[in-house]
Amino acid sequence: MGRRFFIAGFTYGLFGVILGAFATHGLKPLLSNEALISFETGVRYQIYHSFLLILIGVFKSAGMFPKLNFNLIFYLLAIGVFLFSGSIYLLATNGLTAVNFHYLGPVTPVGGSLLILCWMLLGVAAIKLKKK
Repeated sequence: MGRRFFIAGFTYGLFGVILGAFATHGLKPLLSNEALISFETGVRYQIYHSFLLILIGVFKSAGMFPKLNFNLIFYLLAIGVFLFSGSIYLLATNGLTAVNFHYLGPVTPVGGSLLILCWMLLGVAAIKLKKK
């Protein structure tokens, strides 16, 4: 069953919409244009990957990709989105807090690398599917 993929996908989607609306209506007057664009990039990638989580939940529920390590895919996506988008949110709003989040700069590419690895594993799994 793809339950945890659905829950994670819907949760990331929910918070993506909330954060996107918050950026547009609450943060727009407080952030530079560059910081706002960065924040929106984090939201966009979070939403993209929430859809992917839901889609993989459908694949798992339907018994597709029988040789795919769904646990690994789940953790790559969940942690990758958290690190990638989360670090972007904190870095983009750095000027609004007393805490300096610049030390999180290297976290963003780590999260992105996890997402890239996930996409690569999915691509390999698709290539290995048997033709009917």
